[in-house]
Amino acid sequence: METQPIRPIRAPQPIPVKTGIGLRAKHHAQILRERPDAAWFEAHSENYFAAGGVLPGILERIAEDYPLSLHGVGLSIGTTDPLDLEHLAKLKRLIERCQPALVSEHLCWGAIGGRFTNDLLPLPHTEEALRHMIGRVRDVQDFLGLQILIENVSSYVEYSASTMTEWDFLAALAKASGCGVLLDINNIYVSAMNHAFDARAFIDAMPRHAVREMHLAGHSVDRHRDREIRIDTHSTQVCDDVWSLYRYAVRRLPGVPTLIEWDTDIPALDVLMAEAAKADAIQGSQHVASA
Repeated sequence: METQPIRPIRAPQPIPVKTGIGLRAKHHAQILRERPDAAWFEAHSENYFAAGGVLPGILERIAEDYPLSLHGVGLSIGTTDPLDLEHLAKLKRLIERCQPALVSEHLCWGAIGGRFTNDLLPLPHTEEALRHMIGRVRDVQDFLGLQILIENVSSYVEYSASTMTEWDFLAALAKASGCGVLLDINNIYVSAMNHAFDARAFIDAMPRHAVREMHLAGHSVDRHRDREIRIDTHSTQVCDDVWSLYRYAVRRLPGVPTLIEWDTDIPALDVLMAEAAKADAIQGSQHVASA
């Protein structure tokens, strides 16, 4: 099969300080047909890695009409395995084709010794792991020729070896590597509830200039013996407590674009647009309050 030629489009459209929507295949046809009034879209990079076929072409068409962000879930940047250069080459090809304004990855590992898990696993927050991540992020940025954003993940276990907090680790990584931060408010809340820390302390520790995107999503609550565990399922609407934490984040970190994530039990596009409108209203009220 012949591969389709890469046709670079115009320079990246900047992400506006409004709320975008996670792009999912279920909504491709409707978006192309109706051109909804969405502020921007974020796509999972790996879904569009094919050199030819339908999906990369759809993403390219959407990127012609909307600002675009690419969000990776499969690089496993924190592993001790060598960087996956084939993965990075596919990502670079996609970036050249669709010209996203932002490119992001997770502060995690998901593979070791060539064996992959189906999860985004947290790192120990140690000086050794920090040095490792600084080098990995620099190598990825050098390969791609651009800054990447690193997102905090939700977690369900902690490492006894950790010598610093997750927020201090992420802030130090951004400072030393030059990466940006994708601050996931739902992930902060989920981890804070699971590990009993102050979610606002996480937000307070973030360097304002480094935070270039926020995420909002829904989560589920499970019970294990006598305790509740929050699970980052992206399967429902944003809960009231996460909206409250988002209001705090907007006050502390104004002018940051936000994304609504919804990955399972995906609803109609109108439901996602309504969630985005809620976030925009919070951003707008903060702007009025600070004027």
